[in-house]
Amino acid sequence: MTRSVLIVDDHAGFRAQARELLVAAGFEVVGEAADGESGVRVARDLAPDVLLLDVQLPGISGFEVARLLGAEPDPPVIVLISSRDAADYGRQIGRSGARSFISKAELSATSFRAALEDGPR
Repeated sequence: MTRSVLIVDDHAGFRAQARELLVAAGFEVVGEAADGESGVRVARDLAPDVLLLDVQLPGISGFEVARLLGAEPDPPVIVLISSRDAADYGRQIGRSGARSFISKAELSATSFRAALEDGPR
């Protein structure tokens, strides 16, 4: 079964690159959003299996998006991404309810699949 993915990131170039990578890896990218508020709205509308979610977004942060969507009855699996390292965020990643974290420099089909297989952090 193909997993559907929503990409939420404020950089159009990164969204395009991530879309290409994920589609080539067999995922169905069902949508994109460029800020936290629209990320929440689009996620609720499209109900993707997975949310690839940037931490630093205009408006509400990726951490807040993860908390809001994590409280939904059937939340998506959330994989946080950032151009910064996980260590820069301390305990915020674990408290967000996200399944995993990948730095943007490390995003690949392999790292994304591994993030989906990880248990909650």
